[in-house]
Amino acid sequence: MAGQLEGRVIAVTGAATGAGAAAVAALADEGARVYAFQRSSAPGADIAERATWLTCDLTDQAATTAAFGAIRRSAGRLDVLVHAAGLWAPGAPGELTEHDLDLMLGVNLKSTVFTNQAAFELMRDRGGRIINFGSVEGIAGNPRSSAYAAAKAGVHAWTRSAALAWAACGVTVNAVNPVVDTTNAQRLRDHLGPAGGTLLDQRMQALIPLGGAMGDARRDLAPVLVFLSGDGARFITGQVISVDGGMRMLGA
Repeated sequence: MAGQLEGRVIAVTGAATGAGAAAVAALADEGARVYAFQRSSAPGADIAERATWLTCDLTDQAATTAAFGAIRRSAGRLDVLVHAAGLWAPGAPGELTEHDLDLMLGVNLKSTVFTNQAAFELMRDRGGRIINFGSVEGIAGNPRSSAYAAAKAGVHAWTRSAALAWAACGVTVNAVNPVVDTTNAQRLRDHLGPAGGTLLDQRMQALIPLGGAMGDARRDLAPVLVFLSGDGARFITGQVISVDGGMRMLGA
């Protein structure tokens, strides 16, 4: 039986680990032809053979454009972009350096703009889906990671702007705000230390109505990415969709 994404050409960034790796596996399971972007981390054996791998610094606009050009030459088109690449780092207001700000804006916001624009050039004549990764911190803020929160708020605003600009071409642009246990969550635990990590898990238990813990990327997030990549999501655009067990219930 054919998968629901059979024949679609999909690019996934941040694909070697965490949510990106979960996306590669789930999209390939549904029959997609996956082009997976990684920068420094090597993919695991479970996904290494399930995608065509591209190495690229997505904060470099020229390199990003060239990498998407390689997809055009190989596949002739692009149907979906899942932009999962991102980086969490600590940084309290009043303590940020220029390097801190440049790093968070580059990895999280500039890469979103550059990948989205490169993907749009491959979609503008036939439509497509762009799915960005935002964050609950981009809505609520975080005094421990203020530059990251600011960058993700920028991702949300960019997503809505691009959705409005590109709707006439049949290109939808949405964002997901996942609260799942991945590499960035572990970076936060490492930053907090053993006692702080325990307190974090206790806080998640209090804040997340469904299960009282961060979700699993493959079980809880990947099916949402599959849906947003498919025909059922053709009339959804400009939305920031929380996949967080009810941690942050967004209103209008």
